[in-house]
Amino acid sequence: MTRLTDAIVGDAYQSDFSWQVLEDLVDLETRMAGQKEEKAGAKILEDYFEEIGLRDVHLDEFDIDGWWRGSSSIETAGSQDRRYEKDYQVIALPGTPAGTVEGELVDVGYGRPEDFEAVDCEGKILIASSDTPDDYGRWIHRMEKYVSAANAGAVGFVFRNHIAGCLPPTGEVGYDNRPGPIPAVGVSKELGERLVRHAEDDDLSVTVDVDCRNEPSTSVNVGGDIGPDTDEMVLLTAHVDTHDIAEGANDNGAGSVLATEVGRLLAQIADELETRVRVLVFGSEEIGLKGAYHAMETYDLDDVKCIVNIDGAGRDRTLSINANEFDEILDAFEEVTDERSIPLVSSNTVSPHGDQWAFVQEGVPGAMVSSTNPDKSGRGWGHTHADTLDKIDIRDLREHAVTITNAVCALSETDRDVPSRSREDTRDLIDPGYEQELKLGGRWSY
Repeated sequence: MTRLTDAIVGDAYQSDFSWQVLEDLVDLETRMAGQKEEKAGAKILEDYFEEIGLRDVHLDEFDIDGWWRGSSSIETAGSQDRRYEKDYQVIALPGTPAGTVEGELVDVGYGRPEDFEAVDCEGKILIASSDTPDDYGRWIHRMEKYVSAANAGAVGFVFRNHIAGCLPPTGEVGYDNRPGPIPAVGVSKELGERLVRHAEDDDLSVTVDVDCRNEPSTSVNVGGDIGPDTDEMVLLTAHVDTHDIAEGANDNGAGSVLATEVGRLLAQIADELETRVRVLVFGSEEIGLKGAYHAMETYDLDDVKCIVNIDGAGRDRTLSINANEFDEILDAFEEVTDERSIPLVSSNTVSPHGDQWAFVQEGVPGAMVSSTNPDKSGRGWGHTHADTLDKIDIRDLREHAVTITNAVCALSETDRDVPSRSREDTRDLIDPGYEQELKLGGRWSY
């Protein structure tokens, strides 16, 4: 059984390497998909991959539909005549078209399917919360709410944060082929509640104006290998891109850093690994898992034993994993955390969120590793201006790195079978709600 030695674990708990990588990434300010800073982030990781001794380090460029932000505003008319345009109040959602639309503002609450059916949406500008009720059974993604608004006949969409702090949320609107059909903006909790209150008091006419560019661009993945030169490999992945309004320390700077740190620790026991491990950091996750899909379409999937994707790990102390009903991956993480007497929060549902999905949809075993805090709601600081370096604790990075490294070691053992499944079996395991979300956004692959 391959595990980190006490000396390497001691190194992991004393090293500042992960923090150095994270500082370098967040100092770019943004790493938006298709923009020069994303490529700069990938180049930083490429240099670190070389430094820690990965072999066959490479960049892999691919085409995407790029998006560049301009200014946005919401203007109210009548007794509540007011213009809101500061970026701490109103920001465009990536993938939105440019344009100006006017209409009555109508609140659709949580943006559940039944919320759209309960009101007349035709010709209206709809406003929906970023929250989902705890008892709903699944998280309703922003993309599903946007597409539902457009399909219901709305002319504009306003996405309001449910977390306080004057922080408008960003996020891709969800159409596989950009741009989406109607202008869309995010607003803070505080402004959102004010708009909803005014709409409830009286018919509120609003004008939403969005300035942006949708143009072709390129993105990039960065990878490197550790261990024996086997055809079969374990993929250890993250994504380097962020949204353009913040440093992206949590989403997903910490994930990129953890993948790099795990690579550094694995390199110290490379001769003991039984299966090749490829550290692969994707571009363009935030705009539809584009880097992951590019890799999936490029690789021979029979050579991929499994994929362990890190996204959101490092924002909290307790590691979490969703194993997509691949029990063998979950077992490996539970063995490691049990050995170390540390907690692990686990789920085992087939979810289309995260880069591993590009592979899981084809039947390749895959899991997403994150971290959790029951006292926090939704994304927390993620997808807002507040996703900054001060939200990350190096103690969490050190703890997670040791756990993930040992779990990857376990999964690389040749006598540990991690069975794949057919595309048809994966399709049959998808919750009807997620099926609806994928179909609405044009991302249903079956």
